[in-house]
Amino acid sequence: MPHAKITAVGNYLPEERLTNADLEQMVDTNDEWIRTRTGIVERRILKDENKATAYMSAAAANEALDKRGISADELDLIIIATVTPDMLFPATAALVQDAIGASNAWGYDVSAACSGFLFALSSGARYIESGHHEKVLVIGADKMSSIVDYEDRNTCILFGDGAGAVLLEADNNGFGILDDIHHIDGSHGDLLCMPGGGSQRPASHETVDNRDHFLKQEGRAVFKFAVERMASAAEEVMVANDLKGEDIAYLVPHQANLRIIDATARRMGVTRDKVMINIDRYGNTTAATIPLCLHDWESELTKGDNLILAAFGGGFTWGATYVKWAYDGADVARSNLAEVSATLG
Repeated sequence: MPHAKITAVGNYLPEERLTNADLEQMVDTNDEWIRTRTGIVERRILKDENKATAYMSAAAANEALDKRGISADELDLIIIATVTPDMLFPATAALVQDAIGASNAWGYDVSAACSGFLFALSSGARYIESGHHEKVLVIGADKMSSIVDYEDRNTCILFGDGAGAVLLEADNNGFGILDDIHHIDGSHGDLLCMPGGGSQRPASHETVDNRDHFLKQEGRAVFKFAVERMASAAEEVMVANDLKGEDIAYLVPHQANLRIIDATARRMGVTRDKVMINIDRYGNTTAATIPLCLHDWESELTKGDNLILAAFGGGFTWGATYVKWAYDGADVARSNLAEVSATLG
Protein backbone atom coordinates (compact mmCIF):
# COMPACT_ATOMS: atom_id res chain seq x y z
CA MET A 1 0.00 0.00 0.00
CA PRO A 2 1.40 3.43 -0.89
CA HIS A 3 1.77 6.22 1.62
CA ALA A 4 0.69 9.81 1.06
CA LYS A 5 3.65 12.15 0.88
CA ILE A 6 3.73 15.94 1.01
CA THR A 7 5.11 17.20 -2.30
CA ALA A 8 4.57 20.97 -1.95
CA VAL A 9 3.54 23.59 0.60
CA GLY A 10 2.06 27.05 0.27
CA ASN A 11 0.90 29.81 2.58
CA TYR A 12 -0.92 33.10 2.86
CA LEU A 13 -0.49 35.71 5.56
CA PRO A 14 -2.25 39.09 5.57
CA GLU A 15 0.01 42.14 5.46
CA GLU A 16 -1.67 43.89 8.41
CA ARG A 17 0.06 43.31 11.75
CA LEU A 18 -1.60 43.57 15.17
CA THR A 19 1.18 44.07 17.70
CA ASN A 20 1.17 43.83 21.47
CA ALA A 21 1.58 47.60 21.54
CA ASP A 22 -1.62 47.91 19.50
CA LEU A 23 -3.47 45.67 21.96
CA GLU A 24 -2.28 47.82 24.85
CA GLN A 25 -4.42 50.59 23.36
CA MET A 26 -7.46 48.32 23.05
CA VAL A 27 -7.66 46.32 26.30
CA ASP A 28 -6.08 46.23 29.75
CA THR A 29 -2.89 44.35 28.94
CA ASN A 30 0.79 44.96 28.21
CA ASP A 31 3.57 43.59 26.05
CA GLU A 32 5.46 41.88 28.88
CA TRP A 33 2.35 40.11 30.17
CA ILE A 34 1.51 38.77 26.69
CA ARG A 35 5.08 37.69 25.87
CA THR A 36 5.71 35.86 29.15
CA ARG A 37 2.41 33.97 29.11
CA THR A 38 2.05 33.19 25.42
CA GLY A 39 5.27 33.98 23.53
CA ILE A 40 3.32 36.16 21.06
CA VAL A 41 4.70 39.47 19.79
CA GLU A 42 2.38 40.15 16.85
CA ARG A 43 -0.27 38.50 14.71
CA ARG A 44 -1.57 39.00 11.17
CA ILE A 45 -5.10 40.33 10.60
CA LEU A 46 -7.11 40.24 7.36
CA LYS A 47 -8.71 43.66 7.48
CA ASP A 48 -10.55 43.59 4.14
CA GLU A 49 -14.21 42.88 4.93
CA ASN A 50 -14.69 41.40 1.45
CA LYS A 51 -12.02 38.72 1.98
CA ALA A 52 -12.22 35.74 4.28
CA THR A 53 -11.04 32.16 4.72
CA ALA A 54 -11.64 31.10 1.12
CA TYR A 55 -9.51 33.98 -0.17
CA MET A 56 -6.58 33.03 2.07
CA SER A 57 -7.00 29.33 1.26
CA ALA A 58 -6.97 29.96 -2.49
CA ALA A 59 -3.78 32.01 -2.21
CA ALA A 60 -2.04 29.26 -0.21
CA ALA A 61 -3.31 26.63 -2.67
CA ASN A 62 -1.98 28.52 -5.68
CA GLU A 63 1.48 28.81 -4.15
CA ALA A 64 1.61 25.06 -3.47
CA LEU A 65 0.46 24.27 -7.01
CA ASP A 66 3.00 26.70 -8.51
CA LYS A 67 5.82 25.11 -6.52
CA ARG A 68 4.81 21.66 -7.74
CA GLY A 69 4.42 22.91 -11.29
CA ILE A 70 0.92 21.57 -11.80
CA SER A 71 -2.40 23.18 -12.67
CA ALA A 72 -5.47 23.20 -10.43
CA ASP A 73 -7.43 21.00 -12.84
CA GLU A 74 -5.11 18.11 -11.93
CA LEU A 75 -6.46 18.06 -8.37
CA ASP A 76 -8.84 15.29 -7.35
CA LEU A 77 -9.88 16.53 -3.91
CA ILE A 78 -9.68 19.65 -1.72
CA ILE A 79 -10.08 19.34 2.05
CA ILE A 80 -10.16 22.51 4.13
CA ALA A 81 -9.81 22.55 7.92
CA THR A 82 -11.43 25.65 9.39
CA VAL A 83 -13.73 26.91 12.12
CA THR A 84 -14.25 30.20 10.30
CA PRO A 85 -15.85 29.23 6.98
CA ASP A 86 -16.97 32.08 4.77
CA MET A 87 -20.52 30.90 5.48
CA LEU A 88 -22.18 27.79 6.90
CA PHE A 89 -22.75 26.58 3.34
CA PRO A 90 -21.59 26.18 0.70
CA ALA A 91 -18.40 24.67 2.07
CA THR A 92 -15.27 26.78 1.90
CA ALA A 93 -13.75 23.97 -0.18
CA ALA A 94 -16.35 24.66 -2.88
CA LEU A 95 -15.48 28.36 -2.92
CA VAL A 96 -11.77 27.55 -3.21
CA GLN A 97 -12.41 24.96 -5.93
CA ASP A 98 -14.06 27.68 -7.99
CA ALA A 99 -11.49 30.36 -7.15
CA ILE A 100 -8.47 28.34 -8.26
CA GLY A 101 -10.18 26.63 -11.21
CA ALA A 102 -9.95 23.07 -9.88
CA SER A 103 -12.61 21.89 -12.32
CA ASN A 104 -12.05 18.17 -11.70
CA ALA A 105 -11.92 18.24 -7.91
CA TRP A 106 -14.55 17.67 -5.26
CA GLY A 107 -14.10 18.71 -1.64
CA TYR A 108 -15.38 19.35 1.83
CA ASP A 109 -14.58 21.15 5.09
CA VAL A 110 -13.37 19.66 8.38
CA SER A 111 -14.24 21.34 11.68
CA ALA A 112 -11.97 20.22 14.50
CA ALA A 113 -10.64 23.57 15.71
CA CYS A 114 -6.86 23.63 16.23
CA SER A 115 -6.56 19.90 15.45
CA GLY A 116 -8.40 20.38 12.18
CA PHE A 117 -5.37 20.33 9.91
CA LEU A 118 -4.14 17.01 11.32
CA PHE A 119 -7.61 15.47 10.99
CA ALA A 120 -7.88 16.74 7.41
CA LEU A 121 -4.37 15.52 6.61
CA SER A 122 -5.26 12.01 7.76
CA SER A 123 -8.45 12.09 5.71
CA GLY A 124 -6.57 13.17 2.61
CA ALA A 125 -3.93 10.50 3.18
CA ARG A 126 -6.57 7.77 3.21
CA TYR A 127 -7.75 8.75 -0.28
CA ILE A 128 -4.18 8.55 -1.58
CA GLU A 129 -3.45 5.25 0.19
CA SER A 130 -6.59 3.66 -1.23
CA GLY A 131 -5.52 4.54 -4.75
CA HIS A 132 -8.78 6.39 -5.27
CA HIS A 133 -7.08 9.77 -5.79
CA GLU A 134 -3.68 10.89 -7.05
CA LYS A 135 -3.51 14.53 -5.93
CA VAL A 136 -5.19 15.83 -2.79
CA LEU A 137 -4.86 19.39 -1.50
CA VAL A 138 -5.18 19.82 2.27
CA ILE A 139 -5.55 23.35 3.63
CA GLY A 140 -5.67 24.71 7.16
CA ALA A 141 -7.07 28.24 7.26
CA ASP A 142 -8.81 30.53 9.71
CA LYS A 143 -9.82 34.17 9.87
CA MET A 144 -9.88 34.17 13.65
CA SER A 145 -10.24 37.95 13.80
CA SER A 146 -13.83 37.42 12.63
CA ILE A 147 -14.79 35.57 15.84
CA VAL A 148 -12.45 37.14 18.39
CA ASP A 149 -13.91 39.54 20.95
CA TYR A 150 -11.50 42.48 21.06
CA GLU A 151 -12.97 43.51 24.40
CA ASP A 152 -11.90 40.22 26.02
CA ARG A 153 -8.25 40.62 26.99
CA ASN A 154 -7.86 36.91 27.74
CA THR A 155 -8.62 35.76 24.19
CA CYS A 156 -7.97 38.68 21.84
CA ILE A 157 -4.23 38.55 22.49
CA LEU A 158 -3.97 34.98 21.23
CA PHE A 159 -5.32 34.73 17.71
CA GLY A 160 -4.36 35.75 14.19
CA ASP A 161 -5.35 35.03 10.59
CA GLY A 162 -3.61 32.89 8.00
CA ALA A 163 -3.66 29.84 5.73
CA GLY A 164 -1.32 26.98 4.87
CA ALA A 165 -1.67 24.31 2.20
CA VAL A 166 0.01 20.99 1.41
CA LEU A 167 -0.25 18.81 -1.67
CA LEU A 168 -0.45 15.05 -1.11
CA GLU A 169 0.64 12.44 -3.66
CA ALA A 170 1.41 8.73 -3.54
CA ASP A 171 4.79 7.31 -2.48
CA ASN A 172 6.05 3.72 -2.56
CA ASN A 173 9.50 4.34 -1.09
CA GLY A 174 8.80 4.74 2.62
CA PHE A 175 8.19 8.50 2.68
CA GLY A 176 5.09 10.42 3.65
CA ILE A 177 2.49 10.13 6.39
CA LEU A 178 3.47 6.91 8.16
CA ASP A 179 1.19 7.00 11.20
CA ASP A 180 -1.37 9.13 12.99
CA ILE A 181 -3.21 9.01 16.30
CA HIS A 182 -6.30 11.13 16.96
CA HIS A 183 -8.65 11.64 19.91
CA ILE A 184 -11.79 13.56 20.76
CA ASP A 185 -13.61 14.23 24.04
CA GLY A 186 -16.84 16.20 23.75
CA SER A 187 -17.50 16.29 27.48
CA HIS A 188 -15.36 19.44 27.72
CA GLY A 189 -16.81 21.20 24.71
CA ASP A 190 -18.08 24.16 26.72
CA LEU A 191 -14.55 25.12 27.82
CA LEU A 192 -13.58 26.31 24.34
CA CYS A 193 -16.40 27.16 21.97
CA MET A 194 -18.41 29.77 20.09
CA PRO A 195 -21.92 29.52 21.61
CA GLY A 196 -23.88 31.43 18.98
CA GLY A 197 -24.50 30.90 15.28
CA GLY A 198 -25.40 27.21 15.24
CA SER A 199 -28.78 25.48 15.30
CA GLN A 200 -28.91 25.61 19.11
CA ARG A 201 -28.47 29.38 19.32
CA PRO A 202 -29.16 30.83 15.88
CA ALA A 203 -28.45 34.50 15.38
CA SER A 204 -30.89 36.74 17.18
CA HIS A 205 -30.96 40.11 18.88
CA GLU A 206 -30.30 38.32 22.17
CA THR A 207 -27.27 36.31 20.97
CA VAL A 208 -25.69 39.42 19.47
CA ASP A 209 -26.27 41.40 22.66
CA ASN A 210 -24.73 38.54 24.68
CA ARG A 211 -21.69 38.48 22.35
CA ASP A 212 -22.37 34.78 21.74
CA HIS A 213 -20.86 34.93 18.27
CA PHE A 214 -17.37 35.37 19.66
CA LEU A 215 -14.97 32.67 20.81
CA LYS A 216 -15.21 31.79 24.52
CA GLN A 217 -12.44 30.05 26.45
CA GLU A 218 -11.77 28.94 30.01
CA GLY A 219 -8.06 29.58 29.70
CA ARG A 220 -6.68 27.77 32.74
CA ALA A 221 -8.70 24.61 32.18
CA VAL A 222 -7.86 24.50 28.46
CA PHE A 223 -4.16 25.06 29.18
CA LYS A 224 -4.09 22.13 31.63
CA PHE A 225 -5.74 19.76 29.17
CA ALA A 226 -3.66 20.99 26.22
CA VAL A 227 -0.32 20.43 27.95
CA GLU A 228 -1.25 16.87 28.91
CA ARG A 229 -3.08 15.74 25.78
CA MET A 230 -0.84 17.21 23.09
CA ALA A 231 2.27 15.88 24.78
CA SER A 232 0.75 12.45 25.33
CA ALA A 233 -0.36 12.17 21.68
CA ALA A 234 3.14 13.02 20.47
CA GLU A 235 4.64 10.48 22.84
CA GLU A 236 2.06 7.90 21.80
CA VAL A 237 2.90 8.09 18.10
CA MET A 238 6.64 8.02 18.85
CA VAL A 239 6.33 4.90 21.00
CA ALA A 240 4.18 3.21 18.36
CA ASN A 241 6.94 3.77 15.80
CA ASP A 242 9.90 3.08 18.09
CA LEU A 243 11.17 6.66 17.83
CA LYS A 244 13.37 8.47 20.35
CA GLY A 245 14.00 12.20 20.68
CA GLU A 246 17.28 11.91 18.79
CA ASP A 247 15.43 10.35 15.83
CA ILE A 248 13.26 13.42 15.33
CA ALA A 249 14.41 16.18 12.98
CA TYR A 250 11.60 18.52 14.04
CA LEU A 251 8.57 18.67 16.29
CA VAL A 252 5.87 20.63 14.45
CA PRO A 253 3.45 21.68 17.20
CA HIS A 254 0.23 23.61 17.05
CA GLN A 255 1.11 27.19 17.95
CA ALA A 256 -1.30 27.86 20.82
CA ASN A 257 1.04 28.87 23.61
CA LEU A 258 4.82 28.74 23.98
CA ARG A 259 4.56 27.02 27.37
CA ILE A 260 2.44 24.23 25.85
CA ILE A 261 4.97 23.82 23.04
CA ASP A 262 7.89 23.61 25.51
CA ALA A 263 6.06 21.05 27.65
CA THR A 264 5.39 18.85 24.61
CA ALA A 265 9.04 19.02 23.52
CA ARG A 266 10.24 18.04 27.00
CA ARG A 267 7.89 15.07 27.07
CA MET A 268 9.29 13.92 23.72
CA GLY A 269 12.91 14.47 24.69
CA VAL A 270 13.34 17.01 21.89
CA THR A 271 15.56 20.09 22.33
CA ARG A 272 14.25 23.60 21.51
CA ASP A 273 16.41 23.84 18.37
CA LYS A 274 14.38 20.96 16.90
CA VAL A 275 11.01 22.61 17.49
CA MET A 276 9.26 24.74 14.87
CA ILE A 277 8.07 27.93 16.56
CA ASN A 278 6.51 30.92 14.83
CA ILE A 279 3.86 31.85 17.39
CA ASP A 280 5.78 35.03 18.14
CA ARG A 281 5.08 36.32 14.62
CA TYR A 282 1.63 34.93 13.82
CA GLY A 283 -0.10 34.08 17.09
CA ASN A 284 -2.57 31.19 17.09
CA THR A 285 -4.01 30.81 13.59
CA THR A 286 -5.96 27.70 14.67
CA ALA A 287 -6.05 25.20 11.77
CA ALA A 288 -3.31 27.07 9.91
CA THR A 289 -0.50 26.88 12.46
CA ILE A 290 1.06 23.55 11.46
CA PRO A 291 1.12 24.08 7.68
CA LEU A 292 2.46 27.60 8.26
CA CYS A 293 5.33 26.05 10.22
CA LEU A 294 6.03 23.59 7.41
CA HIS A 295 6.13 26.50 4.98
CA ASP A 296 8.47 28.56 7.14
CA TRP A 297 10.88 25.64 7.66
CA GLU A 298 10.60 24.10 4.19
CA SER A 299 14.09 25.16 3.13
CA GLU A 300 15.54 23.50 6.27
CA LEU A 301 13.90 20.13 5.64
CA THR A 302 15.74 17.30 3.92
CA LYS A 303 14.51 14.09 2.36
CA GLY A 304 14.07 11.42 5.06
CA ASP A 305 13.62 13.82 8.01
CA ASN A 306 11.33 12.46 10.71
CA LEU A 307 8.68 14.98 11.75
CA ILE A 308 6.12 14.72 14.54
CA LEU A 309 3.10 16.97 14.05
CA ALA A 310 1.00 17.51 17.20
CA ALA A 311 -2.09 19.55 18.01
CA PHE A 312 -4.79 20.19 20.59
CA GLY A 313 -8.01 22.11 20.04
CA GLY A 314 -11.57 22.81 21.03
CA GLY A 315 -13.92 19.92 21.14
CA PHE A 316 -11.73 18.75 22.82
CA THR A 317 -9.69 17.35 19.92
CA TRP A 318 -6.06 16.30 19.84
CA GLY A 319 -3.65 14.10 17.97
CA ALA A 320 -0.23 13.55 16.43
CA THR A 321 1.09 12.51 13.03
CA TYR A 322 4.38 10.92 12.02
CA VAL A 323 5.72 12.19 8.69
CA LYS A 324 8.88 11.15 6.88
CA TRP A 325 9.67 14.16 4.70
CA ALA A 326 9.85 13.37 1.00
CA TYR A 327 12.01 16.08 -0.61
CA ASP A 328 14.87 18.51 -0.03
CA GLY A 329 13.30 21.87 0.70
CA ALA A 330 16.47 23.77 -0.09
CA ASP A 331 16.17 22.64 -3.72
CA VAL A 332 12.70 24.18 -3.91
CA ALA A 333 13.99 27.43 -2.41
CA ARG A 334 16.84 27.59 -4.94
CA SER A 335 14.45 26.84 -7.80
CA ASN A 336 12.08 29.61 -6.70
CA LEU A 337 14.97 32.06 -6.37
CA ALA A 338 16.17 31.19 -9.87
CA GLU A 339 12.65 31.79 -11.27
CA VAL A 340 12.45 35.18 -9.55
CA SER A 341 15.89 36.14 -10.87
CA ALA A 342 14.92 35.12 -14.38
CA THR A 343 11.71 37.14 -14.16
CA LEU A 344 13.59 40.22 -12.99
CA GLY A 345 15.96 39.80 -15.88
